[in-house]
Order: sequence, then structure tokens, then C-alpha cells
Amino acid sequence: MAVYTEVTDEALGAFLADYDLGSVSSFKGIAEGVENSNFLMHTETGRFILTLYEKRVKEADLPFFIGLMEHLAKKGVTCPQPVRSNKGEALGRLVGRPAAIVTFLDGLWIRRPSARHCASVGEALGRMHKAGADFNLQRPNALSIGGWPALFEAAQARADEVAPGLASEAANELAALQQIWPTGLPAGVIHADLFPDNVFFLGDRLSGLIDFYFACNDALVYDLAIALNAWCFEPDASFNITKGMALINGYERVRRLTDREVAALPIMARGAALRFMLTRLVDWLNVPPGAKVVPKDPIEYLKKMRFHRAVASARDYGLLR
Repeated sequence: MAVYTEVTDEALGAFLADYDLGSVSSFKGIAEGVENSNFLMHTETGRFILTLYEKRVKEADLPFFIGLMEHLAKKGVTCPQPVRSNKGEALGRLVGRPAAIVTFLDGLWIRRPSARHCASVGEALGRMHKAGADFNLQRPNALSIGGWPALFEAAQARADEVAPGLASEAANELAALQQIWPTGLPAGVIHADLFPDNVFFLGDRLSGLIDFYFACNDALVYDLAIALNAWCFEPDASFNITKGMALINGYERVRRLTDREVAALPIMARGAALRFMLTRLVDWLNVPPGAKVVPKDPIEYLKKMRFHRAVASARDYGLLR
């Protein structure tokens, strides 16, 4: 989440005239994240998140995201629910941007996750994959391996400003993964961005998943690989195998990985690290002037990528079979 576009009181009032939410008591921008402009809004009827979709999010994809959240909720996955206007519409326009209001989920995201948190995340991811199996809309993953060359090209000229030799290392990693990237794995709807700040807890209980704006159709094990990257490394970039084991075991309590998925996991984790290193690198080098956004460090994912490159098998992540 972030704020790229400011919203005046007059514009907000005109937008909310189509909703039965009551008067607004507070309206505050949220600085975390990098994709859209987000605001926490308190009204007479409760708390909500108002999102303005910025240029990276295609307007044509918004029905997929909105429909997915509604579908998952019906299947028992706790996630924000789109608030429909008096005309029954979940999407509108505000300050020239597509915009939507979703319900607010109680809870906090965990800054230092434990193995217990990781187990809960694995279970929630497995439940989401099962719940999305009969979702009838499709959205290709624009940030899978086919989209990485364009990201690399966008950052290549200045990559070595961030770390000496980064451009060459990224180019070599991309070329290597293009040769070995697995295909034909079990696929379905994935979250594709299940980082700690997109999972809420109340105490040790997972209370919900948020931010489905990278969700798409892709290999299910790729989603698990993203979660391993996001949840199972320590601040010094060392992999915590206890957390890895908890996350994978949690996932397999809901959905057991196939033998081909197990074999593919190290490559998928390596690719996920490259994907986030590249998107962070592009964002790091291109923060819009005046934007209330804190870009995330690409070097974190460079270190993770190097770890995965040395992994021999899924056992190195804690999968003991």
C-alpha cells in the first residue's frame, strides 16, 4: 500500500455519495507498500480501505480481483470484501483513477514471524488454493518468467548503482532460469504476494489475508515458493529451516504437493527471489517525486536468490520426504 494520488475532501464526498456508509470521521493515507494509493477511512458504519488503482494495475484486471475476493469469502477464506455502491457496482472512479472500497480486517501483521505463524500461513495458503479451484475468471501471471526480461531491461543500465556487478548477475540468473523453468505443474489461482504485511493475526491466530492485487493463475507451488522467501528468512538473510518446515507442513495438511512440485520447489523459490529482486530494483530506481511510499530494498532478495542457487533439493527447505 502507498499514496501516489491525493484525494480532496470534495472529491471524496462526491464519490461516497453513491454509498450508504454514513459520514466520514477520519481519512488517512497508508504509506506501506508500492502499488496503489490506499486510505484508511472511518465512517458512521465502520472502518474501510479505499484504494485508487495506479498505472501498474490494469483496469481490465480489476473484475478478477474483486470477483476473487468475493468468491474466496464464500468459500470460507477470510479476506476483505468489496463494498458495492447503491447501484450494485464494486468499482468507481475517483480523481481520475479506478477506485474501490473494501471492508477493514482486524488484526496486525507480524514483523518477526515464528514457526507457529509460518504454519498458519501455510495452512491458509493451502485453503486459498483449494477455495480458488472453481473460480471461473482467469488472469495470466504477468510477473512470471515471461515478464522478467522487461523488468531486467528497465533496470539494467543503473543496476550497478545499487550493487556492483548486479546487472551481470541478474542477467546470468535470468538466462539460467529460462533454460530450466518447470512447466505443466498443478495450477490454479495464486495470491502471488503473500508477504507478512498481507497476512493479519490476532495474537497467534491468523485473522485474514489481504491485498489480492497480484493474484493470478499460475503454478500453485510457485505461490508456496514466494511464501518461503517472504516468511522463512531471518534479517541476516539466513534461511530458517524450522520455519520452512512449519510452512510446508502447514500447507501439506491442506493440500499435499505432488512429486513434480517437490522437485520443482528449489527452482521456483530461486525464480521467486529473482522476480522480487527485479521489481524492487525497478521501484528503487524509479520512485515518483513526492510519492508517500517507501521502496523496499532489492539487495534482500539478491541474497535470497544466492541462497536458493545453492539448494540441492526441497529437503533444504524442511520438506522431509
